[in-house]
Amino acid sequence: MEYEDKAGRPSRPPSPKQNVRKHLDFEPLSTTALILEDRPANLPAKPAEEAQKHRQQYEEMVVQAKKRELKEAQRRKKQLEERCRLEESIGNAVLTWNNEILPNWETMWCSRKVRDLWWQGIPPSVRGKVWSLAIGNELNITHELFDICLARAKERWRCFSTGGSDVENEDAGFSAADREASLELIKLDISRTFPNLCIFQQGGPYHDMLHSILGAYTCYRPDVGYVQGMSFIAAVLILNLDTADAFIAFSNLLNKPCQMAFFRVDHGLMLTYFAAFEVFFEENLPKLFAHFKKNNLTPDIYLIDWIFTLYSKSLPLDLACRVWDVFCRDGEQFLFRTALGLLKLFEDILTHMDFIHIAQFLTRLPEDLPAEELFASIAAVQMQSRNKKWAQVLTALQKDSREMEKGSPSLRH
Repeated sequence: MEYEDKAGRPSRPPSPKQNVRKHLDFEPLSTTALILEDRPANLPAKPAEEAQKHRQQYEEMVVQAKKRELKEAQRRKKQLEERCRLEESIGNAVLTWNNEILPNWETMWCSRKVRDLWWQGIPPSVRGKVWSLAIGNELNITHELFDICLARAKERWRCFSTGGSDVENEDAGFSAADREASLELIKLDISRTFPNLCIFQQGGPYHDMLHSILGAYTCYRPDVGYVQGMSFIAAVLILNLDTADAFIAFSNLLNKPCQMAFFRVDHGLMLTYFAAFEVFFEENLPKLFAHFKKNNLTPDIYLIDWIFTLYSKSLPLDLACRVWDVFCRDGEQFLFRTALGLLKLFEDILTHMDFIHIAQFLTRLPEDLPAEELFASIAAVQMQSRNKKWAQVLTALQKDSREMEKGSPSLRH
C-alpha cells in the first residue's frame, strides 16, 4: 500500500514462486544440499530409510570423487616427473654430442658409446648436424651449386608461367612437357606435405624453402626429375637444416642405391629388394610370413610407401625422425629392419586379418604408435639369415637376377 501511494499505481501481486520461497527454510545451492538436508516444510519429510540411503550414496560419491582426484593428481605428478627426466636426459645428451662427439666425429661416431646414445634418439638441436655428417657429401655439392640449380629452376618457372619455350635445353632427351609436368607436380604435392602442420602450404613459413629444394633438384638431376614422395623427405630435412644444407643432404640421400632404385622405378632392382626383405621376413616372423603368402599379400603393397617417404608419411613425425636417426647411421638395411619391426609389433593383430584389412592397416598405421615399443620390436629383429647379412643376401639375389636375365642354363632347370 505504501508503494502504491508513493508511485500512484497499484503494485504487482507476488508470483507463485516468490510465495513458495517465503516458506522455504533454505535455498539449495547444489544437489549435495538436496541429498543431505531435510526436505522443505511444505513437502513431506523423507522416510528415515530413504534419508540414510541418500546419505550413504552421497558418501560413496565423495569417496569415489576423492579417489579419482587422487589418481589424476598422481598421473599428473608422474607425467611431470617423466617430462623432467626426459628434459634432463636430452640436456645431458646435447652436452655430450656438442662437447664430445661432434668435435671428434671421425674417431667417435662408430664407438659403442655413441651407437648406444644414437639408438636412444638424437636431440633435435643437434639432429641436423649429425644427419649431415652421417649422410655425407659424396657428390661434393656446394652452396654455390645449389644457388645455380635454384636460379635455373626459377627461370624455368618463369618461362612456363609466361608460356615461353626458350628454356635452356641442356637436358637433352627430356621434353619441355616432361619438365613442366614435373614442376607442376611439385606445386601440387607441396600442399599435400604434412597438411596438419600448415607450414609447407601456400603462405606457410617453409613453403618457399620446400619449393626451392625440389625445383633445384629437378635441375640438378633432370634424369630423375620430381617423383611423388620426395616432398616428404625434403620437408623433414628442412625442419632440421637450413635450405642449402638440406639440399645437399637431400641430393646425397636420394643418390643412395636403394633410393635411386625406387625413385627411378628400376623394377628389376626393386623386386630384388623385396626378395631380400622376404628372406628376413621369413627368418624373423615365419608364422606371419606364411599368413601373408596364403593371402597373396606381397611386400610392394606396403613397402613402397614406407621406402619412398622414409616413413615420414606413415609414422608420427617425431617417431619418423627417430627412425631417420638410425637410418642415417645404418643405411638402407635399417629401412627394412624397421618394416620388420612394425610387422612384429602388430603380428598378433595381422595374423587374424584378411588381405583387405591387412593392406588397409599397413597403409594407414595407428597414429598413437608407442616409440619405445616400436624400437624394442626393431631391436628384436635379426638382420642375418643363414650366416649372411643384409648386404650379402642382396648381392647374391642381384647376381641371381642378372644370371636369370642372361638365361643361364643352370637356372632353367
